[in-house]
Amino acid sequence: MATYVGVDIGGTKIACGLVSLVEGSVPVVSAVEKVPTDAQLGGKHVLATVLEQVKAAIERSQEKPLGVGISSAGVVDPATGDITFANELMPGWGGTHLGAEVTAATGLPCNVLNDVHAHALGEARWGGGKGLPSVLVVAVGTGIGGAYVEDGAIMLGSHNEAGHIGHVACIAAAGVPCSCGATGHLEPVAAGPGIIAEYIRQGGDATLPDGTPMHGAEIDRRAAAGDEAAKAAERRAGLALGEVLGSMCNMFDPAAIILSGSVVKCGPDWSEALGQGFLGQAMPPVQDTPLVDGTLGDDAPLIGAVENLVVSAYREYR
Repeated sequence: MATYVGVDIGGTKIACGLVSLVEGSVPVVSAVEKVPTDAQLGGKHVLATVLEQVKAAIERSQEKPLGVGISSAGVVDPATGDITFANELMPGWGGTHLGAEVTAATGLPCNVLNDVHAHALGEARWGGGKGLPSVLVVAVGTGIGGAYVEDGAIMLGSHNEAGHIGHVACIAAAGVPCSCGATGHLEPVAAGPGIIAEYIRQGGDATLPDGTPMHGAEIDRRAAAGDEAAKAAERRAGLALGEVLGSMCNMFDPAAIILSGSVVKCGPDWSEALGQGFLGQAMPPVQDTPLVDGTLGDDAPLIGAVENLVVSAYREYR
């Protein structure tokens, strides 16, 4: 058994724990600690928090970890471990030499991968895609990301940006502004904030009775109870995502599409619209492609990041 430190850096929280690899068995994730990212405080603050958490994880380990695998929000250059771009949700994170900083602080080898790419690799190898030759993994929560994995390898693209499925054109999003600066993208319609915005536009409450902002879980509860505004918001989001997944299936022809994230837990209004949208765009040969839920949950990016570290080290050794 070999033990590594796994880190998942998101816009809201940083999770850090130990990942133990045993040949032929699902990696074991343990001793995970989660702390707020406090991204609004800037990239230097986030980096300091990451270094603190990695050192704490090393101290929690009963044996010295062999390396650090990191899953991070933003566009990542896996060859250098640098964050080459991050949007306004992570101000000052772009330009961070994350891999080099972690190695300098700990003396351990470090490999960095985009968070959705890491999540996809974990699910493809050990989760919903285990044993399949290819999968398209799509995570739908506050944002929407994706990755295509074939024969255990992630398609990264020339700019390490492949898989940004939330930023492809979407019929339902015509004219809707996106956080990336473009208009007409999937994310502002089908991600969590888009569902909330549509619910309010349909006449739903902007706040809960206690004055706190409306959230997706409550909208889903109201949809199940028959609230027409909630049902309409979820149908719109599900249909839009389904149409894009059908189009992506035509392009990549994966053995399965794996869905994860908070939004995919929505009820039948969302899931039925998802299926309708998928069949409306998928060509006949790929219409039977299974859409399955991910099985690893929050462990997926930690496992994927560590697996990527190990695979990269093996390639360098060869």
